[in-house]
Amino acid sequence: MTTLAIHNGRVIDPAQGRDGIADVVIVDGRIARVGPNEGDMVVEAERIDATGLIVTPGFIDLHTHLREPGFEYKETIATGTRAAARGGYTTVCAMPNTQPPLDSRAAVESVLREAEHSACVRVLPIGCITRGRAGRELAPAGELAMAGVVALSDDGDAVADPSLMRHALEYSTQFLLPVAQHCEDPQLVRDGQMHEGWVATRLGLRGRPASAEEIFVARDIALAEMSGAHLHICHVSTAGSVALIAAARARGTHVTAEVTPHHLTLTHEEVAFADDYRHLRYNTNAKVNPPLREEGDLAALAAALRDGVIDAVATDHAPHAAMDKEIEFDLAAPGLTMLETAFGLCMRLVHDGQLTLPTLIERMTIGPVRAWGLDRRPGLEGLGTLAPGALGDVAILDPHAEWTVDPATFASKGRNTLLAGRRLRGRVIATIYGGRLVYETERVVAL
Repeated sequence: MTTLAIHNGRVIDPAQGRDGIADVVIVDGRIARVGPNEGDMVVEAERIDATGLIVTPGFIDLHTHLREPGFEYKETIATGTRAAARGGYTTVCAMPNTQPPLDSRAAVESVLREAEHSACVRVLPIGCITRGRAGRELAPAGELAMAGVVALSDDGDAVADPSLMRHALEYSTQFLLPVAQHCEDPQLVRDGQMHEGWVATRLGLRGRPASAEEIFVARDIALAEMSGAHLHICHVSTAGSVALIAAARARGTHVTAEVTPHHLTLTHEEVAFADDYRHLRYNTNAKVNPPLREEGDLAALAAALRDGVIDAVATDHAPHAAMDKEIEFDLAAPGLTMLETAFGLCMRLVHDGQLTLPTLIERMTIGPVRAWGLDRRPGLEGLGTLAPGALGDVAILDPHAEWTVDPATFASKGRNTLLAGRRLRGRVIATIYGGRLVYETERVVAL
């Protein structure tokens, strides 16, 4: 029997409404006891002194690109999950835009086998909505559900055909799977490189308008209402989308949503400017889909996250090799590596007073779980909480620790970050998965 006792941390477990100084005891990979001085009751155990630190359930990411199979030069399940552990994540949901795509039972099972062999945290696969993510015919959702997918998505490519999307939503109700849509009208964003605004005009780049997202959010909400299905809106980026989602939820529509750390904290000005407005640049690391927006959108997204209109923070971790980014802006691949910096970046909202720390923790732990009903799946009971009997997944955090982002030290193969050289305030100190320490910034365990 293996035992780990975490002493004297501020335990924040939003699922249980717990926020106070306590010990957490993990026995054989499960939470055994939580409360004052509970660790003192254990004679033989590894011990962590968490005095002055925050102890929370491990983070859950609904939107991660692990790239394997097919794009191992960008990331692998091994490197991606090590990056997740460094970011405090103990569960990541892997998007299906691999090669081959996750549109068959065999493809899904191959990812699960590789994860069992090489992952250091939990990997939950997401299956395709359409075969090959081509948007022409539905993938076999029943087969994918039996293989173990937790959602369906063609992420990166919206299902543009409204009739096909309607049938996808209707079909998904038989398997209780959320349909996670990348909401951008492909006709409106064709050849678009960044947010359609003054920066795009100044740089001479074709824009991707906010309306392209909002049109598809409105359309898919209407289809979800028609079908009674569970629609999940990926990486919400505009104030208009927030208003549509809030109205739909008020009507009782089963729609959930996520927002990324970068859409919460960074604007389209990152493409053109660094520390001042004197020198223009074309920063391909700032190229993401949907694009970084404007200050008004950031404020609306933060308010929606605070108020529960948006259920979860999701990283959209999208690692790329240097050759995918260090090229002309029009040709550069969209996406940011985000798992290792997500918590520190989101803490800006806490330090600025836009979110409380317990609210942020909720949106990174039990919020994602409840959004997709992950804890109703066999083997995932107790996910996202520190209740006795729950999975022994824990993140230990220092909300005040300042550190400088250095991509050369990333566990991820991706170095495509906007945060290189920047100071973040808030750091993951250790990550525990199934009662086993899988990451620590420095030696924190004493026998």
